[in-house]
Amino acid sequence: MRFMMIVKSNPSIDAGQPPSAEDIAAMGRYNQELADAGILLAMEGLAGSSKGAKVQFLAGGKTRVVDGPFAEAKELIAGFWVIQVKDLSEALAWARKIPMPEGQEIEVRQVHRLSDFDEDLVTEDHRRREQAWRDRHDKPVAN
Repeated sequence: MRFMMIVKSNPSIDAGQPPSAEDIAAMGRYNQELADAGILLAMEGLAGSSKGAKVQFLAGGKTRVVDGPFAEAKELIAGFWVIQVKDLSEALAWARKIPMPEGQEIEVRQVHRLSDFDEDLVTEDHRRREQAWRDRHDKPVAN
């Protein structure tokens, strides 16, 4: 099963305050541990909301773009990992190892694939197209 471990933002992260050298080193060790275990599929940190925008979907198919920064940093995402493990319990065990300061929050969510949904919801053609896309884009995890 795939899980995303989502790092919630906070005002200092969203303002672009850089981490300390010690924080970067600790995170590097953790990332290497994930890679060595063969479960790391993706990981990225995100720039503060001042460098982003939101697209709001309105009635009639119209959209509106709202430029950042956004007021509620605690509702924003600062970064993430995608890991492949056997179940939520194992994903939570890995999340508990993340070197985070007191008060920081990590959200752990299962990542769905079409194969997770009942066959009557998704056509076989759609499944074939998704698999072809994954075959072109999924990369094996380097150990």
